[in-house]
Amino acid sequence: MKVPGSYYLIVAAAMFCIGAVGLLVRRNALVMFMCVELMLNAVNLTFVTFARMLDDIGGQVFVFFTLVVAAAEVVVGLALIVSIFRRRQGATADDVSLMRG
Repeated sequence: MKVPGSYYLIVAAAMFCIGAVGLLVRRNALVMFMCVELMLNAVNLTFVTFARMLDDIGGQVFVFFTLVVAAAEVVVGLALIVSIFRRRQGATADDVSLMRG
């Protein structure tokens, strides 16, 4: 049984929309960070789908580099979020101004 590529694209579009709505609606820094990661994974699913549909490995290579950049983003982003949460317990995205020295 072969699943059509359009199904994967629909799932990726739904994931991206959920991430975008979560990013715009929520003010918690950690939830916003997870929404950005959800959007990145939706884009990666789209790249892999098109790579499979076109029989091209370029999309999968691009996903590999995107995952490497996302891993670096996680390290830096979580460090910033942890430093904000250490200063204020219920930190929101508006508390980034606390990072000034």
